[in-house]
Amino acid sequence: MSIKDGNPDAHLWMQAAVPKSHRGIFTAKAKRAGKSVQQYARAKQHAPGTLGKQARFALNAKKIAG
Repeated sequence: MSIKDGNPDAHLWMQAAVPKSHRGIFTAKAKRAGKSVQQYARAKQHAPGTLGKQARFALNAKKIAG
């Protein structure tokens, strides 16, 4: 979708993927560990449970963002 499709917020689709109550949680975990978000995500991408899901999402989001 694009802005031309009549939806001015079409380019903000990624923000809808993360609820407002969950934004910044993974970044805070990375900062507590003393690493950048991408370094922490690479280290935890194979972790089980929520942490692994968050890490894989961060890695994929970076690929999409460019």
